[in-house]
Amino acid sequence: PDGCVVKTSGVDESIWVFEGAAHICESQDDAVSDILEDRVKPGDVVIVRYEGPRGGPGMQEMLYPTSYLKAKGLGKQCALITDGRFSGGTSGLSIGHVSPEAAAGGAIGLVEQGDRIRIDIPNRSIEIMIDDAELQRRRQAMEAKGADAWCPAKPRPRKVSKALRAYAKFATSADRGAVRDIDQV
Repeated sequence: PDGCVVKTSGVDESIWVFEGAAHICESQDDAVSDILEDRVKPGDVVIVRYEGPRGGPGMQEMLYPTSYLKAKGLGKQCALITDGRFSGGTSGLSIGHVSPEAAAGGAIGLVEQGDRIRIDIPNRSIEIMIDDAELQRRRQAMEAKGADAWCPAKPRPRKVSKALRAYAKFATSADRGAVRDIDQV
């Protein structure tokens, strides 16, 4: 609801309107594995979540997933949506900076494997093709998890420094600059 970013000049006009099944990845590393091991199929919308300012923490650049999609010949056959970020050299249907991010309770954290996703660049919209009641049910189920809510489904092997953990605790969403909000202290 708060926005996202796509570099339209890097997207072939033939896929400015795209609909496909969600392929959920809880991290950039999961996305890379799924792409390289051929679990991502033509027509998929790869959702890479928990890579935003809080979830990453620190907004990793999604260079590898986009590069590997192109290398596998899927650059015009798949889309990628993430709460992480992209470099200026990104091409393909790559949508980043999704706000609010998954770790902050954003709808990207409620998408399930196989959900139909519709992207319409000319009309500036991304839709999860489920009804509002189902989205609300998923939100309630997520919030019922308490401390485990809005976290990746499986633990991550990477170490996160104390400094990054402190940043994540006070980070704003990408649409607000991904800066520390000291008013939360």
